[in-house]
Order: sequence, then structure tokens, then C-alpha cells
Amino acid sequence: MATIHLHETTTATPEQFLAALTDFGPGRSKLFSATSDEFLRVHEQGPTFADVTEGTGSAWERLRYDWSDPRRVVMRTIDSNLWGGASGHTYTITRNPHGTTDVDVVVVREGKNAKGRVIGFLLGTVAKGVLAKALANSVKVVEARNNPLPTG
Repeated sequence: MATIHLHETTTATPEQFLAALTDFGPGRSKLFSATSDEFLRVHEQGPTFADVTEGTGSAWERLRYDWSDPRRVVMRTIDSNLWGGASGHTYTITRNPHGTTDVDVVVVREGKNAKGRVIGFLLGTVAKGVLAKALANSVKVVEARNNPLPTG
């Protein structure tokens, strides 16, 4: 089982980051590069939770999102073609006094088959940078959504 810790600081507010993280509409693939809008399916959604399948044809998971504490979003894997057990993601979103926001992410990958175990091992070791790059991209997308460049 791999547990990966990631961190980014953003100019987006915690509310803006939470809104993007819990927006399951079209364009989600821009925020999460490992998600295809074609595979996105919202099974159920309420004010502080969602049950969503997302990913691609080669790697997908059904996640139970819980943001009842708006500073912490817990995404627990309830089904997947690769991940089982304790797999999921936890985002902790912290407002800084100087106007930025810290985004700390813990990704747990417990492979439920041989392919999942190999990918989980790689993500926990040599491929951790792939997840770090994906988080950095997500932060850039959230910032661009909230601070669009002026058109001239």
C-alpha cells in the first residue's frame, strides 16, 4: 500500500478550491488530468457529499466524497478496477494569514489486483512526481478559473 503526501500553495481562497474540487460538471477533466468527462458519472449528490465514478477507460474509481468539514474533503474509494482497501484521497485546505491557501493531499493506493499493486508501488516511489505535477496543474486551473486574464 502506498501513502503519498503532496502540498501546494495557491492564491485561490479555500472556498474557491473547495468549489472546484466538488464541481462534478463538464470540464472536470481540466481540473483532474486523470479524469475523462466521458467516464464521469454522478450517482448521488447532496449539500456536503457526492458518490461519483471518475477516471478513464484504463483506470477508474467510484469515490464517496465528504466535505461536511469544508476545510477537509475525504474521497473514499468504494469501487475501482485497480484500487481497494483503504484507497482514497484526503484534501486539507488551510487559509493562510497572508491571503494564500495551503492544499495538503494524502493519496492512499492499495492495489486490489496485480496491475493495481504495481501502479501503487510506482506511485509511492519513482512516479510520485506524476501526482505532484497533477496537483500543481489542478491548482493552476483553479487559479485561472477565479482570476481570468483580462481580454483586450
